Amino acid sequence: MLKLPLDKTGGFFKALSSLRKLYIPVDSDGGARYELWSEGKNWSSALNTNRSAKDFFFPQTENLFDMKFDRNSVEVIDTRDEHEDFAVFGVRACDVRSFSILDRVFLSEPVDTYYKNRREHGVIISVACRNPAHTCFCSQLDIDAADPEGDAACWVYGDSLYIEPRTEKGKALFEEAAKNCADLVPCGEKDCGEKVAAAKKEIEEALGKNRKLFPETDAFSEENLKAVFSSPLWAELSEACLGCGTCTFVCPTCQCYDIRDFDTGSGIKRFRCWDSCMYSDFTKMSAGQPRPTQLERFRQRFMHKLVYFPANNDGVYGCVGCGRCLIKCPISMNIIKVSRALAAEASSKKEGS
Repeated sequence: MLKLPLDKTGGFFKALSSLRKLYIPVDSDGGARYELWSEGKNWSSALNTNRSAKDFFFPQTENLFDMKFDRNSVEVIDTRDEHEDFAVFGVRACDVRSFSILDRVFLSEPVDTYYKNRREHGVIISVACRNPAHTCFCSQLDIDAADPEGDAACWVYGDSLYIEPRTEKGKALFEEAAKNCADLVPCGEKDCGEKVAAAKKEIEEALGKNRKLFPETDAFSEENLKAVFSSPLWAELSEACLGCGTCTFVCPTCQCYDIRDFDTGSGIKRFRCWDSCMYSDFTKMSAGQPRPTQLERFRQRFMHKLVYFPANNDGVYGCVGCGRCLIKCPISMNIIKVSRALAAEASSKKEGS
């Protein structure tokens, strides 16, 4: 384990950035966001960034490849540039867990090589939450905010940052970084271990004070799929939805995308861009729109998070409890309100049977 004085993070970031591109959360007018570190940029004290770290592996827009044509042939040009090594510092436990959910989608056959390359070249340095917000519910989804996953995990306690490299990538990075940062020093299990244990205890106590948001229920089991899908509550729950897609764009686990070709006049560029199941033209085909109403689109989003994804992925929900949708939805409709309403309905039916 390693120890770093908090007032020496600038030198620490400089050492890391000398080895690979380094991104950290920084404050901006619109809230915290990840930016490429450079001299003078300071680590944000915000609980979380407005947008998750998903962008580093599944960017909002990416040029997949270009095509050039002549009369007799087509030249396909590989434009990808995700071969550069990089590190993302300050990722919270919820966002780190989201990567394993995205892995289940993009690393299953057929493997998405664009995503795979970025995952292989990226190092995730997580930082445990100090003061979880009232909108956080990651602990109810078996995510430990006090002990985040990642290639390396960090804890803030007192005036120091304690760092535990965990994977081979993490250990190699910090071994090299320590050579260029005299303030980054090894510390014994007694010193570091006790401080980290104290930091974890503070976080766990803070989490214990939070109200339980996500319902403890078996209502979303595969056996109840038809009942949940046919619930009359969907009409009421979806009635005020604007279909703006904000929830999907701030969500760290949403993975829907669209692919478009653009004529540049001298060739074709093929782009992949994030899409949203809440949009009226999502999956629209020449034959029409398979989900023509907002009710159906609204239902699809939450059925996927709560029922479809778990049914196909060992019971893992398509949600990590980051709380972004609770904060950002302009009408305050979110996965907590939906799940609690459906769970209450299922419980009422069970009691009446």
